[in-house]
Amino acid sequence: MTDSSTSISPSSLPPLDSPEVVDLHRKMKRRNLRGRLFTYASAILIALWILVPIFFVFSMAFTTEDTVRSYPKNFLPFIPFSTETMTFFLQSEGVLESLLNSIIVAVVTLVLSTIIAVPAGYAVARYLFPGRDLFRLAVLAVRAFPIVVLSIPLAVLFLRAGLFDSVWSLALMHTALAMPTTILVVSSVFASVPYELEEAGQVFGATPLQSFRYIVTPLVLPGIAASGLFTFVLSWNEVFAASVLTLENRTLPALVLTSLANSPDAFQFAGGFFLMVPSIIFMFFIRKYLFNMWGQVSK
Repeated sequence: MTDSSTSISPSSLPPLDSPEVVDLHRKMKRRNLRGRLFTYASAILIALWILVPIFFVFSMAFTTEDTVRSYPKNFLPFIPFSTETMTFFLQSEGVLESLLNSIIVAVVTLVLSTIIAVPAGYAVARYLFPGRDLFRLAVLAVRAFPIVVLSIPLAVLFLRAGLFDSVWSLALMHTALAMPTTILVVSSVFASVPYELEEAGQVFGATPLQSFRYIVTPLVLPGIAASGLFTFVLSWNEVFAASVLTLENRTLPALVLTSLANSPDAFQFAGGFFLMVPSIIFMFFIRKYLFNMWGQVSK
């Protein structure tokens, strides 16, 4: 039995060209337009908040030293373009040695983190075992643990072990710092590949190792490469552990940080830009993998 009080007859609805419907559509369009304008304005403000300082540092890094010291400062192309400031930075004492130390530490961190994180990430993504969620939480807890608390004990430990002021000990420290993030990213990459593909390969006679090598590996290599670049940037930008655990063999961020108080403006701007370059390159090449990697972590 139909309730006549709740049923609506089509004939009782107003026509689409009635003033009421037209006015409702106009209000909805205005509301949607305001929402889009707010979204675009917010995106533009956020982009300007990030890009304007980068562009300013770039302008000061590629101009003359006299222009860097002048006031007020202008942006490109209103200032003379020159490599004088960058050349001054690269020729400063200890910069090239620190640059080499940063590259060695970052590469060793990348290799060690990838070697350890690939099997760990695969196990987290593929196998159900007791304490799996606790393991993920522990990984995050290790990443959240403040390095400031560990700095003095680590310095004492490295002094007693004869590893203090060494790029290799610093690489081990950076590996420990980058490992939690690398494991979570790699596990999300493996989770994005359906397990049915491995099972299909085994059905057709492949061993589990062959299925992993010939089916899974080609699919996850871009994501693993992206996580490796992410690890490289983490090691490149890390400054606190490098400042505490090294004195003579400092990395470039530690050298720039310890020299800021006594360095000229040209050194500061050129050093800031030089430290930003790997991060900018990383974001340019890895941007299409970021949403996929972080989206899978929550699954």
